[in-house]
Amino acid sequence: MKKYILLLFTTFSLSGCVLFNTVSYEITMRTENSGSALVIIRDICTDASDEEEEMNDVNGVFEYAAKSSQFITEMEADGKKITNRKLFVEENKLNGMISYDFDDITKVEGIQFDDPYYYLTLSPEDSVISTNGQLFEYENYKRIVWDKSIRVLKFTMFGEDTDKPKIRKMSAYYKVK
Repeated sequence: MKKYILLLFTTFSLSGCVLFNTVSYEITMRTENSGSALVIIRDICTDASDEEEEMNDVNGVFEYAAKSSQFITEMEADGKKITNRKLFVEENKLNGMISYDFDDITKVEGIQFDDPYYYLTLSPEDSVISTNGQLFEYENYKRIVWDKSIRVLKFTMFGEDTDKPKIRKMSAYYKVK
């Protein structure tokens, strides 16, 4: 996941200091190429080095990603029609949820369809925590493969250790908002 950019990570990384612990995708296929995606990002944090950077991260998450119409427009231009988005706190951790419809499976993190399989190619450093597909690991890449008979494609990836020193939980700002 370090090499490729996940939807919400891209969104939340406006100043480059927003981190998350895990990201999960649940992709429901309606046809061979279209469907809907539910993305959950867990434990959104910042490692900003000063107060200005931290506030930029907070505004990027709480104002831009969670509330702005600009975000909706940009995602639609990328082939993702946002149907829901929200931030929520569980166990003192800020989490994000976004759902969207798509007409082209490649718009979902570059997943490919080559009948009869869907597949997602990742860098060798990426850490796949779980999937309902098959994970293959090679020297230069990893690949998750799903048979097209599987109508709900699932995978969870590790982002960062969010319990390291100097990383601040964004859940504190959720209480203020």
